Amino acid sequence: MKLQPDKSDVQTLTAHGPGWVAINNEKVDGSVVVGSRGERFAWDCQRFEDLGPAHFEKLVDLGAELIIFGSGGKIRFPKPMWLTGLMARRTGVETMDTGAACRTYNILAAEGRHVVAALIVEPQADDSG
Repeated sequence: MKLQPDKSDVQTLTAHGPGWVAINNEKVDGSVVVGSRGERFAWDCQRFEDLGPAHFEKLVDLGAELIIFGSGGKIRFPKPMWLTGLMARRTGVETMDTGAACRTYNILAAEGRHVVAALIVEPQADDSG
């Protein structure tokens, strides 16, 4: 799906599809963390089932006011104990599927909010079966 955000000086998620997202029109094949203040790094999980507390601990020191967690193709919630570091810093966490997370991130980033999207980008399913 092609997304058309208003012109913004922050990183935007310009498109997404099965197995990829695009950050400022650059295609990224894999889970990623992207933030409105230039944060960007690979997130070492291919599926929701790969997640653990260490994945969310990597987000604590980013200082975002809100983490948007894109849980993949369907909405799945992280275990509350995985979020204790974020809660201690009073960082909000919203969970949604990855497509919705991309759209929500763009809106909040364009408003000037310090927002970070932590996106699970699941590998594209192999249809040769």
